Amino acid sequence: MNTEKKLLIALAIAVAVSACSKPETSAEAAAPAPEAMEAAAAEATDTAIAAASGTYVLDPTHTDVLVQWSHFGFSHPSAHFGNVEGTLVYNAEDPAQSSVEVTLPLSGLDSFVPKLDEHLKGADFFDAATYPVATFKSTAVESAGVNALKVTGDLTIKDQTHPVVLDVTLNGAGQHPMLGAPAIGFSATGQLKRTDFGVGAYAPNVSDEVELRITTEGTIPAEPAVN
Repeated sequence: MNTEKKLLIALAIAVAVSACSKPETSAEAAAPAPEAMEAAAAEATDTAIAAASGTYVLDPTHTDVLVQWSHFGFSHPSAHFGNVEGTLVYNAEDPAQSSVEVTLPLSGLDSFVPKLDEHLKGADFFDAATYPVATFKSTAVESAGVNALKVTGDLTIKDQTHPVVLDVTLNGAGQHPMLGAPAIGFSATGQLKRTDFGVGAYAPNVSDEVELRITTEGTIPAEPAVN
């Protein structure tokens, strides 16, 4: 190998070594490691939300109780209860002292299919003409971790009452930016068997098990002015 080729090879090796050992740019040095980013996200999730204690009136326009079931295993239709009314007594210092009561008018039941609405409100299912409302009243509230609660309560449909357990997440709390009142918001999930409540037509082809998904928010009403 001649001298010129040897020099070219040596130069190429030097350039390659220099490139591999190039120091990090400021942006690269500043970028957090993936592990650090995950830890920061976990810490943010674990930050307790501060909520004011008090009696909150649930907002029907921002409350939705959604039920979903299996139809012969082919699809998973859903329906929701609108016009929900209720109150939530929240005790921030001792969540076990909290409670919730909700009324669900059957007039607000909406499956997004008018003919199905008529069927669901008929005698095969809710018999809304005879039993126009369903109710839920908590019997126990337990802390289930940061921003999490387990709420047990009595659900009454067609005058038949059975316990239902809800896994609840505190979504947020603070001064409502539009209403200027303390506000709070929750989401919850749960399950029930509709045969327990006398609405078990076509089970098990139409699943007995019904999934519940709930979201709600409420505010503490302002005290009336004293003259």
